[in-house]
Amino acid sequence: MITKIIHEDKIQKAHKYIERGDSFVIVSHVSPDGDSLGSSLALYHFLTNYGKDNVSVIVPNSFPSFYNWMPGRKEIIIYEKYPEFAEQLIGEADVIFCLDFNEPKRMEKMAPAVLAAEGRKVMIDHHLNPGDFCRVVMSYPEMSSTSEMIFRLICRMGLFDLIDRKTAECIYTGMMTDTGSFTYNSNHPEVYTIIGELIKKGIDKDLIYREVNHVYSESRLRLMGYVLYEKMKVYPEQQAALITLSKQELAQFSYQTGDTEGFVNLPLSIAGVAFTVFLREDEDYIKVSLRSVGEFPVNKFAAEYFNGGGHLNASGGEFYGSLEDAIALFEKGLIEFNPNKNEEIVNHD
Repeated sequence: MITKIIHEDKIQKAHKYIERGDSFVIVSHVSPDGDSLGSSLALYHFLTNYGKDNVSVIVPNSFPSFYNWMPGRKEIIIYEKYPEFAEQLIGEADVIFCLDFNEPKRMEKMAPAVLAAEGRKVMIDHHLNPGDFCRVVMSYPEMSSTSEMIFRLICRMGLFDLIDRKTAECIYTGMMTDTGSFTYNSNHPEVYTIIGELIKKGIDKDLIYREVNHVYSESRLRLMGYVLYEKMKVYPEQQAALITLSKQELAQFSYQTGDTEGFVNLPLSIAGVAFTVFLREDEDYIKVSLRSVGEFPVNKFAAEYFNGGGHLNASGGEFYGSLEDAIALFEKGLIEFNPNKNEEIVNHD
């Protein structure tokens, strides 16, 4: 028995949309991660099991190769490769599920097509401050992941039996990856109640962990070594660490999408480090990832300095400028928002 978190009226509306809809599109945010893919593919399998034949999963751009094992992965349409086809599907959909993002800008180039579509839109997300662009908004930041919310939605509709092994594998992947393999945002007993139910559906959680975390390319492993030896700077007085990578350095190691996944977590293994930031130079901006342990609110740090946000211990942001300027801003933030001074954390608004 798990707590009824999602409001009943939202459950009923979503259920009605599913019952009456003929064509469905599931969209997620740019640079899809394990939770966006897990929740999207879980919902895809559920709708298929429900008897819906016209279901599409569309993501803005490509995703890491270590998610290629996921059941249903071959059905995913990548918008940047097939924009006209994707926009046609979005425009014709009766129902559009917006998963794991709270604002249209998180879809980047795909956003105008979704906003212009006449289909009923349902947001299922666990990030703060949801935007007002969907008819039904299920936004619960206290949840570990959007994948957990998909599990809860299915159960609340009384359709637990339609969760098969493939659906369960996708849900577990999303829950696992969005909690750092259950090392943060996962200290609630019901998380493990859900995991128990997923195991009963036949998942091999140990194999899923290996597929996602222990199957690396040689270039990714070498890049990780380079990052740890050459590119990690520790700030002992602030209990913080910084990793940076330029486009030139990424090219040196034949960077592929997803090769830096999890790098931001590496310095947290150092005794005394409670806050880490990873700055990766992209084509048009600096991608910012932030992690912490304990009570240091990286979502506030991300919002104040890097136009971002997220969760207490895991957040992201963007910086438009040079890598050097991004580093300078981070160091300025460390002085103003020192993780080693709890009173400043509490009073900094």
